[in-house]
Amino acid sequence: MFLNFLLQSSTVVSDTVSNAAANANSTTATTDSVSYLDFILKGGIMIIPIIILLFFCIYVIVERYLSIKKATRQDENMINDVRIQLKSGKIDNAIMMCGRGNTASGNIIKSGISIIGRPISEIESVMEKTANVEIAEMEKGLGYLGLISGIAPILGFIGTISGVIKIFHTISNTGNLNIQTISGGLYEKMISSGAGLVVGVVAYSAYHLFNMMIDQFSLKVQKQTLDIINVIQQP
Repeated sequence: MFLNFLLQSSTVVSDTVSNAAANANSTTATTDSVSYLDFILKGGIMIIPIIILLFFCIYVIVERYLSIKKATRQDENMINDVRIQLKSGKIDNAIMMCGRGNTASGNIIKSGISIIGRPISEIESVMEKTANVEIAEMEKGLGYLGLISGIAPILGFIGTISGVIKIFHTISNTGNLNIQTISGGLYEKMISSGAGLVVGVVAYSAYHLFNMMIDQFSLKVQKQTLDIINVIQQP
């Protein structure tokens, strides 16, 4: 009897401890989620435009990445096929193959092949102008990332400075000068600065990464253009 009583007691205690631990974990998770939200909202009024800039920045990054990735796609088989058709004198077939895949490099090569028979300098000029247009299309929208990388940190600093001014204004009116009042107000107002810097870094990094992708594409297109020009010049 006594042994059964001990076993039952230990089972009840273990269940109680398990339930208490589970409740504590759920309470902690809820508290953390609420505290993170409260933490962000304490950044002041300037946190709202910073959050809007963040979502707009993400939209521009996704849209530009998909567009640039599609435009800069390289089809080596297409380049080789065009070269073979040009050497065989089948210009119409070469033009048709340039449209395969609807890529920027294909459009650039097509613009030069379409006017074969004119002076080489004119063909080179047309291909160069087409390349500039294609690159300009890729760079479209990157200016927004440049603006966000500059504006977001400034908005954060404005929020922090306005908060500091408000803190000292309150101290001057109440005469209540203590470290808790100052530190508590400062940490809340510096949230906007931190958020603005994060958004600025994301936009700045994306801006330069996209420019690197475009520069790499430009270098490849220049090599392909020279290759096609050499094929055209062959007797």
